[in-house]
Amino acid sequence: MDPTIIIGIVVAAVVVIVIVAAIALYNNLVKLRNRVDNAWSQIDVQLQRRLDLIPNLVETVKGYATHERSTLDEVVAARSAVASAPSPFAKMQAEGMLTNALKSLFAVVEAYPDLKANVNFQQLQAELSSTEDKISYMRQSYNDTVMTYNTAIQTFPAVLLAGAMGFKEREGFDAIAAAESAPEVRF
Repeated sequence: MDPTIIIGIVVAAVVVIVIVAAIALYNNLVKLRNRVDNAWSQIDVQLQRRLDLIPNLVETVKGYATHERSTLDEVVAARSAVASAPSPFAKMQAEGMLTNALKSLFAVVEAYPDLKANVNFQQLQAELSSTEDKISYMRQSYNDTVMTYNTAIQTFPAVLLAGAMGFKEREGFDAIAAAESAPEVRF
């Protein structure tokens, strides 16, 4: 066999291997990016559930605690900030403010034994607590997924191609210090 044909076959094989590797790398990064997007949407679903519960909670509290208007206004404003946040990062920031506002609301509720005994309030509170737990779990899942994605685009050989293919690092969810736990409620 002619040496130029052998060299041609070897070069073609190397080119095919490089193309297949680049395609596999690209597909893996797309899969990981989609997992990050899905993890965020799971958080978003739970945030929306919490946002949907808040108006009912505020209305229930209003009937009992009419002179606690500033606390209720703070909760409503924080809810609006989360609902209108333009990006996941802005939503994360606003979500921390909402958690703090809800803590304040539940602290106010302590002064109203009739409200604490209200069945509607108890149901809303239980649903909100369950949703807070789900949000916490989803945050952890999101952060794990972001870490996997970021590691994939920062390691060799992806680091050479990821930027050119449009893959950028994602930011994980950092809890605001005062919002690290679900609102604590005591009866």
